[in-house]
Amino acid sequence: MKEILAIIRMNKINQTKKALIEAGISSMHARDCLGRGKGLVDVQLLKGAEQGYEEAISQLGNTQRLISKRMIAIVVPDNLANKTVSVIIAANQTGKSGDGKIFVLPIHDAVRIRTGELGNDALDEA
Repeated sequence: MKEILAIIRMNKINQTKKALIEAGISSMHARDCLGRGKGLVDVQLLKGAEQGYEEAISQLGNTQRLISKRMIAIVVPDNLANKTVSVIIAANQTGKSGDGKIFVLPIHDAVRIRTGELGNDALDEA
């Protein structure tokens, strides 16, 4: 099993949900989050902050505010991981900075609380 964790634009969540459902991937969790990429951050300033320079740290705090994003988490059997990632990319790719990131993580096990089913049997997608 894999967990697909995607950070996407707020205005893309409905399009993403629709694309996932059409692809047969119905179960997901979503939450609001704040974040930013490195796109508008001065790389030299970031390096200085990482090295502990107070001036860089103070300036870095003022360079860019955090942006509202949506984080979705989907756990699927291994055979659906690539399809899930492809669907999320197709629904969210604009070619511009800020499209988001997708992380694929291994899941050791799953348990459906209601029935006690384990592993892939506990997932809605099979």
